[in-house]
Amino acid sequence: MGSSGNPETWAVGERDTVIDALERAVARHPERTLLDFSGELYTYDEVDSLSTKMANALATLGIKPGETVLTMLDNNIDAVITWLAINKLRAVSVPINTALKGEFLRHQIVDTGTSLVICEAAYLKRITPLAEQLHDVHHILHRGALDSVVECPIRITTLDRFRGQDTTPLANKPQPSDLACLIYTSGTTGPSKGCMISYNFMCNLARLQLRAGPASADDVTITPLPLFHMNALCVSIIASILVGARAAILPRFSVSGFWQEVERSGATIASILGGMGGLLAQAPDNEAMLRCVGQIHTARGNPYTEETKKIWRERFGTPLVGGNGYGLTEACVITSLAAGEYAAPGSSGKRIADFDVRIVDDLDQEVPPETAGEIVVRPQRPDIMFQGYWRRPEDTQKLMRNMWFHTGDIGKFDNDGFFYFVDRKKDYLRRRGENISSFEMEAAFSVHPALAEVAVHAVPSDKGEDDVKVTAVLHEGATLQPEDLFHWAVDSVPYYALPRYIEFRGSLPKNPQGRVLKYLLRDEGKTLATWDLETTSISVAKK
Repeated sequence: MGSSGNPETWAVGERDTVIDALERAVARHPERTLLDFSGELYTYDEVDSLSTKMANALATLGIKPGETVLTMLDNNIDAVITWLAINKLRAVSVPINTALKGEFLRHQIVDTGTSLVICEAAYLKRITPLAEQLHDVHHILHRGALDSVVECPIRITTLDRFRGQDTTPLANKPQPSDLACLIYTSGTTGPSKGCMISYNFMCNLARLQLRAGPASADDVTITPLPLFHMNALCVSIIASILVGARAAILPRFSVSGFWQEVERSGATIASILGGMGGLLAQAPDNEAMLRCVGQIHTARGNPYTEETKKIWRERFGTPLVGGNGYGLTEACVITSLAAGEYAAPGSSGKRIADFDVRIVDDLDQEVPPETAGEIVVRPQRPDIMFQGYWRRPEDTQKLMRNMWFHTGDIGKFDNDGFFYFVDRKKDYLRRRGENISSFEMEAAFSVHPALAEVAVHAVPSDKGEDDVKVTAVLHEGATLQPEDLFHWAVDSVPYYALPRYIEFRGSLPKNPQGRVLKYLLRDEGKTLATWDLETTSISVAKK
């Protein structure tokens, strides 16, 4: 650095915030539609005005720059307005998964240290039983009407009282390097951790997605992805703001209703998960789908199988399918391709100028092409990687060995520079687009009175990603049926983390230090003694 003068080694690059980007867009085209929520349309000017009013109203609660505000909201206009309002106050937005409950929910609220929670009225019944443990929370604002009077030591008020009327712009705007949000990612040897994400990180991710799948002001991006994830915020909303386009946000994913919404919204880009793309590819024709052939020119998301890509191109008339990229919450994306570039089958792009990406062995020595090893990365620009784990400097430092971020994932490059994801080194699972902490799952199951020991681990799924398996040892003399344990879990863990497989054993495999050897359990997968949810008639509600 310094003496080489090589611009590819270190450069400032483009720097931005969503607040500045929105301000520029409003100045250029205030009356253009930015957001479409199932036919409810909001212009750029309206989104800016509504979020400024709410920011001024929330300021009366004493929210200061750098303080966290936690939101637990469904896909609706208020999820966007509160996010922008929090950021206009230079506070830190913490959107959390709406499926959280019990210990999962308590941990994230407490960990943020937030004094203010904004949630759907329906989610209060999950939060109020935890109130005695939420020592930092002083106020809860609920969106929507309450069904009954809620008894709670924390002050509860309707969000409607904080929509505000004052359109005076906030005096000080956030800077690109400032902390914009916390995105919680699953823990591997401990509870889930909050990734500290800067404004520039989020805008850079949007720019990288526009590189992989260009959009213009005439495009409409449709997504059913939740607004508590970076994907929907950056890939759909910020990317749209940067080019003056529109984002159509669906309340949830529906195979049967997807093409009707594509037709209604005029969507030209779909931002979905690869698994969703596979389900749509296998679904039967419907009239709306047939009318929309050729309408979607880009289907973003990962991972798409080569067969699914082929179906989208031939059946739906979508020329650009899949992102061909690799990234994680802490650094995304770090390998990618520009639109139209050839992608080797099964690969996830190539190194990009923003990041230095290497494959190393256990001694941090770089391995040659075609050799699998741990993926390590460092930025070539400021403020395009996470700023560390919230309130966990030790955990951050553990992964920054030799000043490289160690992803805990296994990958390789081929001789042509194409990158391939191989496996996960970390002890976590991924199912239905959600990262699942085995630590938190085991903590949840360990309170069951019949279980003496429990291990939660992945079993590879034929649909991609993972299926969840609970392998447990019963207390001596205890009796329990797998189906009964599953029904118990419905009220204890988020729906996306419910196990497909349950197996009771006399003991768990362990090393001499007593640590459960989960890789053996994963390798064994489904055995003759394994209960399988998919062989039962049990249905699971997504709530």
